[in-house]
Amino acid sequence: MLYGLLLLNVLLLVGGQLVWKSALQSMNGLTLIHVITSPGVYVGGILYVIATGVWFIILNNAKLSVAYPMQSLAYVLGIIAAWALFSETIPATRWIGAAVILIGVWLISID
Repeated sequence: MLYGLLLLNVLLLVGGQLVWKSALQSMNGLTLIHVITSPGVYVGGILYVIATGVWFIILNNAKLSVAYPMQSLAYVLGIIAAWALFSETIPATRWIGAAVILIGVWLISID
């Protein structure tokens, strides 16, 4: 269950970033009025609030030395999402870095 909550937390965080990125790209210039009137900005914020609630549950039930490093999965999912959803070109070094993160998360998960 703990790993499920950690995955949910990471997905909510990445989801919030993706919604924000999409909302900001659809704006005609970055102004305060555009930001405060953008539904996407609020949706991303709500995802972050939910993620924080999930994180509190995780912190209450897990070792910080395990849970916190697991958050780095968000970096890997962020790279994959940037490539898949925003057609970003990801250099080989970044893919290698993502693989190193995955190896690190795997090592940390071994208790």
